[in-house]
Amino acid sequence: MSQNDTKKGNGDVFSSPDRDGFIHRAFMRGAGRSATAIRRRPVIGICNSFSELNPCNAGLRDLGRSVKQGVIAAGGFPLEFPTISLAEPFIRPSTLYLRNLMAIDVEEMITSSPIDAVVLLGGCDKTVPAQLMGAISAGKPAVLVTAGPRATGRLHGEPLTIDDLWTLSDRRRAGDLDDAEWEAVEGSIVPGVGTCNVLGTAVTMALIAETLGMSLPGSSLLPATSGARAALAEETGRRVVELARSGRTPADFVTPAALENAFRVLCAISGSTNAVIHLEAIAGRIGHRIGMRSMDGWSRATPVLAQVRPSGPHLLEDLEEAGGLPAVLKELQPLLHTDALAGTGETWAQILDRVTRQDHPALRSAKDPVFSSGGLALLHGTLAPAGAVLKRSAADPRLLRHRGPAVVFDGVADLNARIDDPALGITEDSVLVLRGAGPVGGPGMPEVGQLPIPRRLLHQGVTDMVRVSDARMSGTATGTVVLHVAPEAAEGGPLALVRDGDPIVLDAGDGRLDLDVDPAELSRRTPAPAAPAPRRGYAALYRRHITQAPEGCDFDFLTATAEPSVDSPPADRF
Repeated sequence: MSQNDTKKGNGDVFSSPDRDGFIHRAFMRGAGRSATAIRRRPVIGICNSFSELNPCNAGLRDLGRSVKQGVIAAGGFPLEFPTISLAEPFIRPSTLYLRNLMAIDVEEMITSSPIDAVVLLGGCDKTVPAQLMGAISAGKPAVLVTAGPRATGRLHGEPLTIDDLWTLSDRRRAGDLDDAEWEAVEGSIVPGVGTCNVLGTAVTMALIAETLGMSLPGSSLLPATSGARAALAEETGRRVVELARSGRTPADFVTPAALENAFRVLCAISGSTNAVIHLEAIAGRIGHRIGMRSMDGWSRATPVLAQVRPSGPHLLEDLEEAGGLPAVLKELQPLLHTDALAGTGETWAQILDRVTRQDHPALRSAKDPVFSSGGLALLHGTLAPAGAVLKRSAADPRLLRHRGPAVVFDGVADLNARIDDPALGITEDSVLVLRGAGPVGGPGMPEVGQLPIPRRLLHQGVTDMVRVSDARMSGTATGTVVLHVAPEAAEGGPLALVRDGDPIVLDAGDGRLDLDVDPAELSRRTPAPAAPAPRRGYAALYRRHITQAPEGCDFDFLTATAEPSVDSPPADRF
């Protein structure tokens, strides 16, 4: 309906005296907004991923109202809009398959809407990286509020968190939990709204966003339904008005130095391996490549400090009591670029000057770490020429150097059909291999990398085995699980050539993952044919443009170009 201009722009149009301004104001007044309110500046978008198909994000509707209060109090005009929302347990084949679609949705809504800045409301795993990726590419001032972790459940008087699912489901498969007990678990393990209540992907990404300066300091671990999180949302509304007036965009916060800080935090908290992919994708949106070599060096030099589920006995509320992210950063301070910006606009050095660390068992000091280094192992070798990832802090130390015969499964259906077949002859020394579950083969790298232990071995007391795949693993899961093997099998990687009985050698200390088979023998093998490429729709777009795990699984056409998508407003504009 615009008559004067069709360029993507900002909120100036609401106060414009021309016909376009008249049209915008008239429609807003028809929606019940006053003549005074619609002329307030800046105009703040609230990008809300609330959805009834995403229970983790169910509290975002209320948080949106709190953000609006803060925006209005600071003199802005808030306008809420939805995007698609991705619930980890509900989306098939995986949420990573749709992460880039959500990032496009977020970017285009920000750039195309008449807003000056945006508050991102995200929570469940991929909604946060999708929003960060989209907002970085959109180039307007932005700040994030996450949904917050849900409360801890209780069962028979003991804490029950979502990571208990894996142990309890193994006990169910082994016949140790009857129907009544399994029903009791179902009714207790998710006691309310909010993201997973352990250091899974959602909370890991919230902590990373906080480290990057894209959310306010101390915000990540506040409980989903607490008054403190509602107050944080209101304060974020005030902060985004300041950002809009200053003209600072995500590019001022998300820098190569900030990305290094974020990766070191990932290592120190023993966070989700999924964050490795998301950080690389976020880096690509500013035209930067982190690379496996840098990640490996940072991991080897960064101590593991947190002892929080699923990689320790303590709860998220214990880490919050220990001081949350600011306390983690205080311990890591000598390793960090503290001139990077925090969400308040101050440097992290200024923030950390005000932080006093208190002893707490959930967060060890850098002088007495859980592990001195290497919470994440970045692997290379003949089985993973482009790299793979292992969460060392969640693995059985006895298996970090291991040689064993492969037992190969081609896809999830094959795995589910045969994993408990006694004829396979699987022993605790076997290396379970799942292929055809990567970015292309999955598609979307479903979280199936934590292959189940065969029922027969569960009865024998086996709780961990070496597992190798081109898939991902839930951030709530543990085990000696090698993930993100690249190139994936569907793209012709060596994983496609592995046969039952082939020796696989893992040496996490040396960062090696090798297939100990003569190259001449491999040259005689023929990989299974790839699935035919989709011919239409998003599936065809995805297949043509998805990159591999070491590149962040973003679309190749979405990484940063030399020209920003939107010009930053001048600092004195409002």
